Amino acid sequence: MRNWFYNFMSGRYGSDELSRLLSIVSVVLIVLNLIFSNFLGGILWYIALAILIYAYFRILSRNIDKRRSENAAYLRARSRVTDGFRNWRDRSSQRRDYCFFRCPSCKSMLRVPRGKGKIRVTCRKCGTAFEKRT
Repeated sequence: MRNWFYNFMSGRYGSDELSRLLSIVSVVLIVLNLIFSNFLGGILWYIALAILIYAYFRILSRNIDKRRSENAAYLRARSRVTDGFRNWRDRSSQRRDYCFFRCPSCKSMLRVPRGKGKIRVTCRKCGTAFEKRT
């Protein structure tokens, strides 16, 4: 049986981060379907079924380049979201000691010490200088 499965899956894409996310989302929707058994539950069931079919389509696909590019796009989007939350968490832990400003020209985040009064801030990225009160 194991040998048959290896032969069946050879040349196919297999599981990746996006297909795992799709599987988890479909399971969550099925659980929500059990909770909401009215009209909304029926809609959730069909949405979960469609997502699960797409996840298995991705896993069993032989178009490896297309699936790889879809997964890379998902990972880039996930990275933007998680990096944003990570940066927000880091800034919030440093708020007591530092002030954070955005550069007016390149919009990069700048960190300056708190309690220095009115200072001239120079952006390291583009060199724009502006005055702010810390």
